[in-house]
Amino acid sequence: MLQQIKTISAYHRLMGLPAPEHPLISVVRFEDIKALKGDEPISLVNDFYSIGLKHNFGAKMKYGQQTYDFDGGMMTFMAPGQVLRIEVEPGRELKHTGWLLLVHADFLWHTTLARKIKQYAYFSYAVSEALHLSEKEEAIIAGMLQNIEREYHSNIDRFSQEVMVSQLESILTYAERFYHRQFLTRKISSHQLLERFEAALQDWPGIPTVSELADNLHISPGYLGSVLRVLTGKNTQQHIQDRLIEKAKEKLSTTELSVSEIAYQLGFEYPQSFSKLFKARTSLSPLEFRASFN
Repeated sequence: MLQQIKTISAYHRLMGLPAPEHPLISVVRFEDIKALKGDEPISLVNDFYSIGLKHNFGAKMKYGQQTYDFDGGMMTFMAPGQVLRIEVEPGRELKHTGWLLLVHADFLWHTTLARKIKQYAYFSYAVSEALHLSEKEEAIIAGMLQNIEREYHSNIDRFSQEVMVSQLESILTYAERFYHRQFLTRKISSHQLLERFEAALQDWPGIPTVSELADNLHISPGYLGSVLRVLTGKNTQQHIQDRLIEKAKEKLSTTELSVSEIAYQLGFEYPQSFSKLFKARTSLSPLEFRASFN
C-alpha cells in the first residue's frame, strides 16, 4: 500500500502525533510515533525532506529492490518524492528511538540553503547506504537537533527561521564529513565496490550510463559517485570516459580500423562525438594520436 503524504500536518496525523507547531518544519521523537504493526508493509512518499537519527530500528527498510536491516545508530536522508517501504515482521511492532526532522522546501525560501540542499548527494542514496555514526558523531548531531527542537517549541519570531536553517545547514555539513569518514574507514567494502565497478566497466558492451552501472552494482548512482570521488578523486562519468579512452587508444595503436569504425565499436552513435571526447581528454585527435604513436 502506497501512501503519498503532501504535508507535514498529514504526516503527524498518520503517525498519531499532535498537530505540528509550524506547518513547514517539525522535530519528532520516534518514541512518540504510534507503533507500526506487522500486518502489512507500508510504503510512504513524502513531499518534503526528512532526516532521521534512529536507534533500535527492529524492521527492514526497502528502497527499490534492496532490503537492509539496521541494529545500531544511523542517519537516513530522504528527499521529496522518494519511496520508503517499511516491513515489520508479523506479530512484532515497530517501535524505535531517536529523532526525525521534517522540512518542507518552502521553509527554505529566501535562504542560501534553498538551492544548496539539492547539492548534498546523500539525499539520493538508497536506504541501505545509511550513515552509521560513532557515539561522538551521534552526540554532535543530536545536539544540533535539540537546538532545533528548542527553537521549534519557542515562540516564533523573525529570527526563528534563520536560527533553525542555520542548525539544519550545520547538520548537513557534518553529515557530509561523516560520510567521507565512513567511505575511508570501511575500506574493505569500499575497495570491493571499486573492484566490482572496474570489472563491470571493463566488461560492459558499449557506453554504459551512470544509472546502468549503479543498477548493475545494486547501489544508488549518488552513493557510487561519492565512493569513487573519495577513493579516486574522480566521479563515475570520468571513470567511464577514462575507460573509453583506454579502449580507443588500444584500437588506434594496434588495429587499422578507421576512426568511424572504432567509434561505432565503442558504442558512439556519431564518430564526431567520439573524436571530440578523445581530443578533449588527450589534446590530440584520434588520427594525431595514431600518427604520434606510430
